[in-house]
This record gives sequence, structure tokens and C-alpha cells, in this order.
Amino acid sequence: MSEAPPPSTTRPPSLAGLFIGFALVGVCGFGGVLPWARRMIVEQRRWMTPAEFTDLLGLCQFLPGGNIMNVTIGLGARFHGPAGSVVAMLGLMAAPVGIVLALGVIYDRYSGLPIVRHGFAGLAAAASALVLATALKIAAPLWRRPLGAAIAAATFVAIAVLQLPLPLVLPVSVTASVLLLWRFAR
Repeated sequence: MSEAPPPSTTRPPSLAGLFIGFALVGVCGFGGVLPWARRMIVEQRRWMTPAEFTDLLGLCQFLPGGNIMNVTIGLGARFHGPAGSVVAMLGLMAAPVGIVLALGVIYDRYSGLPIVRHGFAGLAAAASALVLATALKIAAPLWRRPLGAAIAAATFVAIAVLQLPLPLVLPVSVTASVLLLWRFAR
């Protein structure tokens, strides 16, 4: 039987800590909140280890809804039950909703200007790089578990190389990984 991963290195956050942490993530996370959330949760506040975060994210990617929202709700529930989920989600969404509404009004007015179009093209390139860098950080704990790395590689090949549809790949990869890990990771 395999050992449980080591626990996170700090005390559980308070409700106010959850709100403030996720509010900062929400304000900083334009172009993708997941990299900022992982950095805050794992590297800065140490509420979870890298492996714990990867495991939670894996579960959240399988659930319906936005991954970061599912992670936020799951982390809040882990420390403070339903109240933690609500507080963490409010922290994550409060500022971005207001900012996006304001930017939407501005974009609607000035979207025809070439400088605005070029600016958004540059933002898309930066956001793509941020997603790739975060994917490598999230996958790092898997490389110490050869079976996990093999499952990740097979899933990547199925989606990125073979271009199989996600609704087909996801249930097959989840079922295969559960069966393989149950059989070989004891």
C-alpha cells in the first residue's frame, strides 16, 4: 500500500484568509487564473503540496464547470466546509466581475482601433505561454510516479496528437488510470 502524500506545510487558512487569497488571485489572473491560484495555494501560502494540488485539479477537471471554480470550491470545503467554499468563490469572483464589466464597456466602444486589436493579440500570446508554463508545473509531481507520467503522456497523445475528442478520451483515461493505479500502485 502506498503512503499518503505529506500534508501541506502551514496551518489551514481562516475564512478571511481564503477570501483575501482568492481575491488577489482573481485580480491578478487575467488570461487564466489557474497559474495564479496554483502559485498562491502551493508556493506562497502552502495550503497544499504540489501533489495535493495536482490531485485536486485532476478531480476538478473531470467535474462539470470551470476548473478553477471547482478547485476554489474544493479547497474552501477542505478547510471550512460549505462556508469555506462560498467565501473562497466570492473572493475569486468579486473583483474580476466588476473589472470585466468595465472593460467590456470600454472594448465595445474602442474595439475597432488597430492598437486595441494588436494589444489583444499580444495578450493572447502571453496567456498561451502562461498556460504552458503552469501545465509543466502541475505535471511535475507526476514525473516521480512513472505510472502517472505514462497515463498523462498517453492522454496528451490521444488529445493533442491523435486529436481524439475530449468526451471520448476523458472517461477512457480516467477508467484506465483508476484500474492501472489500483492494480500496480499498491
